[in-house]
Amino acid sequence: MPEFSLDLNEEQRDLRDWVHGFAADVVRPAAAEWDAREETPWPVIQEAAKIGLYGFEFLANTWADPTGLSLCLSNEELFWGDAGIGMAIFGTSLAVAAIYASGQPDQMLEWVPQCFGDAADPKVAAFCTTEPEAGSDVGSMKTRARYDEAKDEWVISGQKAYATNGGIAEIHVVTASVEPELGSRGQAAFVVPPGTPGLNGSRKLKKLGLRASHTADVFLDDVRVPGRCLLGGKEALDARLARAREGRKAQGQAAMRTFELSRPAVGAQALGVARAAYEYALDYAKNRVQFGRPIIENQAIAFALADMRMEIDAARLLVWRAAWMGRNNRPFEAGEGSMSKLKAGEVAVAATEKAVQILGGAGFLREHPVERWYRDAKIYTIFEGTSEIQRLVIARAISGTYIR
Repeated sequence: MPEFSLDLNEEQRDLRDWVHGFAADVVRPAAAEWDAREETPWPVIQEAAKIGLYGFEFLANTWADPTGLSLCLSNEELFWGDAGIGMAIFGTSLAVAAIYASGQPDQMLEWVPQCFGDAADPKVAAFCTTEPEAGSDVGSMKTRARYDEAKDEWVISGQKAYATNGGIAEIHVVTASVEPELGSRGQAAFVVPPGTPGLNGSRKLKKLGLRASHTADVFLDDVRVPGRCLLGGKEALDARLARAREGRKAQGQAAMRTFELSRPAVGAQALGVARAAYEYALDYAKNRVQFGRPIIENQAIAFALADMRMEIDAARLLVWRAAWMGRNNRPFEAGEGSMSKLKAGEVAVAATEKAVQILGGAGFLREHPVERWYRDAKIYTIFEGTSEIQRLVIARAISGTYIR
């Protein structure tokens, strides 16, 4: 029987150190500038593509890790560098996860490489599911897709909100309701190829944090896509809709399958932000002298740092467990994926708030990065399922009761 170990193997350590080096040498020096500009950092994305950090091959290699940890390690290190730039680089992976979750092998081969482009001309992709009146309540989705059998085309109409890379993406993956009366069980995911008429992204939204990452509303006005753009294919959709009409158990729906795959990675992103704040506050406390001694010698400061480190390490264990379970097709019977994202997101908010407090007035200034990390952290209790929704998922899983 193999010995139990939490040690990373050599390949994982090399990956972690490689991504950390890029985050330290390229991302961090550029972070404040792109946060202030509130623009997509295309030069940084291109640098990531040139070294192989941004692209289908990188995502495939990290996903191939049978432990499931490589993608989490990469996310934590890159977002330790900066969350806004990190999201600009890794935001495409959510659309890729949607294609992977619902697509057929030939669809993956056709669409996933287009999500990234190449090192000379990198592209980004967008996953569009949230709507103005359908955020946590995915079943209330109003975007509609109807099938034009004569032309073998799907016609999609509706509005999506808060889409990462919305409007500037090469590939948009859009969820839509095919049979609204079935609620979330009547939904499907579609690829909208580049240059498709009728898809328009509004101006970039101004945000509290993650300002280097492009977020926009997306409008779909009778967008026509070929039949092959339905992820999973029409035969599988028809069979799934038939089961739903008969009241048989569903195998899940498009948006939720995507989020189940992505939640541990999102938790790892939050960990990167939390760890950055903790390390900066620890270093500051060791060097900041008040009343004749470094402030870390005061219990209030030392205990706050101890709590930060403990919570970050605890959250990482939940993230790693969920990543391993997801990669090895272990069911989240107690909402383990939600646990990982919930804990990591709330730890990021608490850790960055404590870092600002430890720095005092300096922490409130843009001269120090903790104020940016504080702004960036908040989104991790909101997107890809709010903290309240994560608790609902966990509560339903452990109780077997449909708690509202």
